[in-house]
Amino acid sequence: MKYTNAFIPYKGYYSTPFCRWQGSLANENAIELGAAVSRQLLEEKDIDVERLDYLIFGNTIGQHHQFYSSPWAAAMLGASKLPAIAISQACTTGATCINQAAMGVEQGLYSMPYVLTVDRCSNGPHTIWPNPKGPGGEVISENWNMDNFNGDPNTGQKMVETAENVGKLGGFTKEECDALALYRYEQYQTALKDDRAFQKRYMRPVEIRISKRKTIAVEEDEGVTPSTAEGLAKLKPLLPGGILSFGAQTHPADGNAGMLVTTKEIAGEVSEDANVSIQVISYGYARVEKAHMPAAPVPATRMALANAGLSIQDISVIKTHNPFVVNDLFLAKELDIDPKNINNFGSSMIFGHPQGPTATRLIIEGIEETVLKGGGYLLWTGCAAGDCGAALVLKIS
Repeated sequence: MKYTNAFIPYKGYYSTPFCRWQGSLANENAIELGAAVSRQLLEEKDIDVERLDYLIFGNTIGQHHQFYSSPWAAAMLGASKLPAIAISQACTTGATCINQAAMGVEQGLYSMPYVLTVDRCSNGPHTIWPNPKGPGGEVISENWNMDNFNGDPNTGQKMVETAENVGKLGGFTKEECDALALYRYEQYQTALKDDRAFQKRYMRPVEIRISKRKTIAVEEDEGVTPSTAEGLAKLKPLLPGGILSFGAQTHPADGNAGMLVTTKEIAGEVSEDANVSIQVISYGYARVEKAHMPAAPVPATRMALANAGLSIQDISVIKTHNPFVVNDLFLAKELDIDPKNINNFGSSMIFGHPQGPTATRLIIEGIEETVLKGGGYLLWTGCAAGDCGAALVLKIS
C-alpha cells in the first residue's frame, strides 16, 4: 500500500538525548518523562491537545503503571479524553507506531494522532509468576532485560549469536566490522560539530529532579564510547571464533521521542515551515530464518520500496537501526550499496538503544538530513527481536 495523505509537520517531533543505562535517566518513569517532554513540545508549538484524536504509545520495557500506559500518558499530556493504544515491537516499535498513525490518517480514522515512544532500559523489571507444580512453591522468574537479551525463547540463541550467524552468511571479517564501526563513530561526531548544531535541530533537553532542591538538565547523549582503530583492533570477539566485539554493537539506553502525524492540510497549518513537506509513503515488514535477526531489514526494505514504487537508487538518505555493525554490512551487500552512505550524523550502534524510541529518533534525524540536502526520499530500516524487521519510506520536499 502506498500512502497519499499521511504527513508529518516539519518540527512536529522531537527526541530527548539518549543516556546509557544506569545513567542520568535511570530513575525516571519513562511514561511520565515522555508525557512531560511531549507536553512541552505541544505547548511550544501552540498545538491545542484537544485537536489530537488518538495517542499511539510505544514501549518495550515495562514501567510502573504499565497496565495504564497509553491512556495515562494521554492524560498527562493534558488530554484526559484522548483515546490511546500501546504497541510493543522491540527495536522497530517507533516505526510501527508511525505507520499505525499514517494508516489511520490515510483511512480517515484519525486527523491528528500523536506518536509517543519511550523506554528505560535502566532498572528493568524483575517479574515472577506462580508455579503451582514447582517444588516447594518456587516461582517462575524473569529478569526482563538480561534474560531476553541473552536468549530468544523460540531459538535459545542470544542476540549477538544471531549477529554472528548473519556475519557468517555474509562472509564478513572482524577487520571489516571494526572499520565500519569506526566510520559510524566518526559519522556521529559530525552531528556534534558547531556546538551540536545538527542535533539541536530536533533534540530537546530533559530536566531531572535529583532532590527537592536540585534539578539537572540532560542536554546531550550520555555514554557514547570513543572509538579508535587501534582500540577496536585490540578488542576480542564476544564469542569464540566470532567477528563482533563490544566496539561493534550498541548499548542499552534510556530516552523518549514523539511525533505528530496528520493530513496534508493540517501539516501545512502547524508546520514550523509550511514550505517543507514530509509525507509518509510506505511501510514494509518481514521475519527471516530463525536466529538471523540482523538479516530481517533486507526483505522489509524490499517490501517498503515495492509498496512505494521505488528502487534503492531513488533513495537520498538511509538510516538504520544497527544494533550490530553486521546489520549495515549485510544490508549494503544485499542491496548493492555503499555502507558508508548509510547513517550520516549517527546511528543507534553509537548513541544507544532505548528500544521504543530508537527508530523514532533515527527517522527524525533522517528527516533533518534530507531537509539539509534539499529534499528527496528517506528510507529507515531496522531489525527487531524475534528475527523481525521493518522499513519506512518518507518523501521530503
